[in-house]
Amino acid sequence: MITINSYIHRHELNDVIRRWMYDDLRSDDAQRITCLVNFNNVFVARYLQTFALELFSGLHQSEIITRRAFLKGDLKDVLVSSPPVRNPRIDELIEDYHENPGRFYRETPFNGRLFFRPVENGYEYIGSSRIKRIRRLAEKSARKIIDRVFEIIKRNADAMAEERASRLGIPRVQTMSFQEEISEEFLSAERRLLDDLRQHIGFHGFEDIFINDVAGIKMILGEEGEDRLMQLLARRGDCEVIERECHSGRYNAINLIVSFKPSKEEILEKPLSDRLLTVMRARGLTPEEAQRRFVEFVYSGEENVHIEIMLSDFQETLESEIGRCIHEDRIIEQRMNRQYRSYLSKNIEYLMEYLFSFAVSYQQDLGELPIKIWNRYLTDYFDTLIRRLFRIPAVDMPD
Repeated sequence: MITINSYIHRHELNDVIRRWMYDDLRSDDAQRITCLVNFNNVFVARYLQTFALELFSGLHQSEIITRRAFLKGDLKDVLVSSPPVRNPRIDELIEDYHENPGRFYRETPFNGRLFFRPVENGYEYIGSSRIKRIRRLAEKSARKIIDRVFEIIKRNADAMAEERASRLGIPRVQTMSFQEEISEEFLSAERRLLDDLRQHIGFHGFEDIFINDVAGIKMILGEEGEDRLMQLLARRGDCEVIERECHSGRYNAINLIVSFKPSKEEILEKPLSDRLLTVMRARGLTPEEAQRRFVEFVYSGEENVHIEIMLSDFQETLESEIGRCIHEDRIIEQRMNRQYRSYLSKNIEYLMEYLFSFAVSYQQDLGELPIKIWNRYLTDYFDTLIRRLFRIPAVDMPD
């Protein structure tokens, strides 16, 4: 189903997602999903900060200053405040940002850290690290599952169309004008898949989907920067570059996927936060039990995780935040340009968001899954479910 390679115990999480698609809930799933999501987020936050700081320090051979960023506006403000290079395009982008900063999604939540190196007149911004937020992770997981489900339905519908053409004794291309039959074949294939899900029959041809970018680092580097980074990574004994992709067009950058073996002892040096202990207490775990489980979780998890590293020069970084390829614009395009929009696809979105939201809520018990992907729901119902998770009162007017 979905394998999140920046996490440990990722195959167990994969299994939970698969089972929930079939409404196969286990009695300990409330604690299980809470640990899988929350413990992994702590694990990722700790190894990512250490790894990123070591890379930036090694690349720039200097002390590195960091600070937290909670909104994308924090990052965008830093980028335009003291650009290390100037040209007409950079000046144009910065002027546009200053004239109307509200156009640039400044309030977008951002779970990240900014990195700076000392220069003659202060500090220069050199990059960032970020952990994909729970809601975005749920959305990306749902989108990838939906795309794969659409492929399966379309493949089965095509097979039905081939059968129909064979029965008619004509080439299939001649049936393409029979739009009503084609639509019915797609709907029939969709109904067949829903029936299979309801009866706990597995998907045919559904290969695992991998997500590698929950832990991410963006570096501002010139053309020679990639060589220096690759040499730095090669000298380390705890990581390996397993994938390289060159992006060109609206956004010009190098994307690396690095397999990294974090030090579990270092990750366990600090205790869990009070916020997380409160969530775990709602699941019936004392602070001592939660801490013990976290230690067991870390030591029993996979040895390696994946980190995404994006390399681009300053101007391309600026383009990705306030220019021709703003990240938030790309998110909106993805949401608007979906091929498959049936109630099944919407229910997969609901289920994924509910799964990850439940993990960070204060609700103790699941009871039964409130979303079955073969049923039909209005958005109002799902909004009510999320409000209940976080004890938000209804917004209806009183009697």
